[in-house]
Amino acid sequence: MDDYQPTDEELATSLKTLVGQLRQRGRTDLLLHAIGSATLEELRVEAARYSLKPLIITKDFRFFIGNETREVQMSPIHKSVYLLFLHHPEGIEFKRLSEYRQELMDTYLKVSNRLDVDKMEETIDRLTNPLDNAINEKCSRIKAAFYELLDEYAASYYIISSRVSRVVAGTSHIWYRRLKVINLPRELVIE
Repeated sequence: MDDYQPTDEELATSLKTLVGQLRQRGRTDLLLHAIGSATLEELRVEAARYSLKPLIITKDFRFFIGNETREVQMSPIHKSVYLLFLHHPEGIEFKRLSEYRQELMDTYLKVSNRLDVDKMEETIDRLTNPLDNAINEKCSRIKAAFYELLDEYAASYYIISSRVSRVVAGTSHIWYRRLKVINLPRELVIE
C-alpha cells in the first residue's frame, strides 16, 4: 500500500498545472466553480495582504493609513460608526443596528468632545433606526474619506462594504443576510 502524501509545494505545483490547462481551454467558468467564491475571496485578501498598509488608530482617535502623514479625515460620528464595524469582523446587518445602539453610543462618547449628550443620543437613534437613511449617509462619507487617500482596490478593504450570505430556513424558504463588513485583515489594524 502506498502511503505517499504529496507535500504542500507539490500540491501547489499540480494545482498550477491544472489551472493553466483550464485557462488554455478557456474554461475559467469551471475554474471559478472549482475554486468557489469563498476561496476566491480568501485568495484576494491574501494577495492584498502584502500591499495593504496598516490602519493606525491613535489614542485620541485619529486614523492614519501606513504612517502618520496620511490621515483619514472623519468626524467623530463617522469614526464611531467605523469603529463599531471594525470591532465586529463577522459583520452587522443594518436592520439590526439597534442591537448595537449602546455600544455605538459608548464609542461616540469616547470619540467625541461634544457635551450635548441629548443631541448625541438623537444622532445614535437616527443611525440605529432601520427606517432612517442616516447609516447609509455615514457609510458613504466614510467611503469617500478612504477614497481620498487610496485607489479603489485598496480602499475596498478599508471601507464598510456588503457581504451577502444565503441562509436556508426550512425547505421552501431561502433568506439572505446582508451583512456590512470591513474586509481589512485585523492584523493590519493597530490600536
